[in-house]
Amino acid sequence: MDVSALIEQLDIPSAISPNECYRLFHGRGHAFPDFEYINIDWLPPVALITLYQDVEPSALGLLAQALQQRLPHAESIQVQYRHQHGGPFEVLLGKPFEQTVVEENGLKFHIQLGKAQNTGLFLDMRNGREWVRQHANDKRVLNLFAYTCGFSVAALAGGASHVVNIDNNKSVLSKGRENHRLNQHDLKRVTFERVDIFKSFSRLRKHGPYDLLVCDPPSFQQGSVDIRRDYKKIIRRLPEFMNPGSELMLCLNSPDLDEPFLLDMVAEACPACEFIQRLPNPEIFKEAMAGKGLKVLLFRYLGDEA
Repeated sequence: MDVSALIEQLDIPSAISPNECYRLFHGRGHAFPDFEYINIDWLPPVALITLYQDVEPSALGLLAQALQQRLPHAESIQVQYRHQHGGPFEVLLGKPFEQTVVEENGLKFHIQLGKAQNTGLFLDMRNGREWVRQHANDKRVLNLFAYTCGFSVAALAGGASHVVNIDNNKSVLSKGRENHRLNQHDLKRVTFERVDIFKSFSRLRKHGPYDLLVCDPPSFQQGSVDIRRDYKKIIRRLPEFMNPGSELMLCLNSPDLDEPFLLDMVAEACPACEFIQRLPNPEIFKEAMAGKGLKVLLFRYLGDEA
């Protein structure tokens, strides 16, 4: 690994709060030849290197030292070996932080390091959370595959009247509740439902109808979700729990499925949905090949007007 060349590519905004989280380097987009196997995130006060293949320990040590010099607020430089079973973490320099609280556009989120493959906040969805915040005022919001409820936090911050978080994992919903508490939100305006979406559409209708939907499903989970097969099941049901004129944010994370896959599926399964636009990803998430990265598509459900 050419550490000097990599350091030259780091994107460290100068006029940003030291508590603000962001991606420093996005190699997984394949826009930087020879660095496709590495991402670097600033999760203050931790700089996290994520590796997808083996790197010489000496080069990794040099990178940690360079990051420590470039990030004066860093108290810990850590690495996650995503190519190894379980995605283990290692502290390269500084303190062994296992958790921290970061900020994004003034909102706070818990970050977990070393105990799970993901930290609790997907940085590529920054623009999506901000869009929800700007469009949630006085709306009843349904957040499917809620994970740690980042969209819900953004919606409440944007004045949502109520948010319903649906996920099949009790643990991540508990972390979502803590994220709301961290932001001093009124939990009477938030509902947490641990259910299997595909077996519990009646539970979705129970809390509706809704004015804004966010659906950010995993691409594949063994025995639970295969988005090629299952996304249509959700889209087909939209008329059952959405208000006419409601806004929809439909997300697609699979590098093997492109924007037309989702557009065609919506056109077939729910023709009353009008495509509005694709929301751009944060600039740092550059992709060498169009369609490989995160796809966030915005729609409007027209209801009987269609």
